[in-house]
Amino acid sequence: MKVAVQREDFDLGAEVQDLSKQSQSIGAVASFVGLVREVPMTLEHYPGMTERAIAKIVAEAKGRWQVMDCTVIHRYGALKPNDRIVLVAVASAHRGDAFAACEFIMDYLKTRAPFWKKEQVAAGARWVEAKAADDQAAERWQ
Repeated sequence: MKVAVQREDFDLGAEVQDLSKQSQSIGAVASFVGLVREVPMTLEHYPGMTERAIAKIVAEAKGRWQVMDCTVIHRYGALKPNDRIVLVAVASAHRGDAFAACEFIMDYLKTRAPFWKKEQVAAGARWVEAKAADDQAAERWQ
């Protein structure tokens, strides 16, 4: 399992390739990449606490599905439109487990990982409020 919270961008192809090579039993890798939309933003987090929260989410996914390995990379700092923010990649023997675990991890990252987003809009900077739709997406896994 790889959990990284970093300023630097990541290489999607390299990350998926590294994950795929972990076992010859891997038959599927599902991945999700989140991008910055429309306006620049700054992401903040609590070092150490954030990585532990993400590791807990991944452990919960491994308890629900047949996850063989997983990579979660979340960026922080100043980001501009079209920059990559997050990668969730899940390896499994079968696609169903990989898809479900990937979606679960992403839904829980949006609602349970300690990140704060500040958008830079024309009127100035504003903190992004939690969205009810994100909470509803996470609730379906309970």
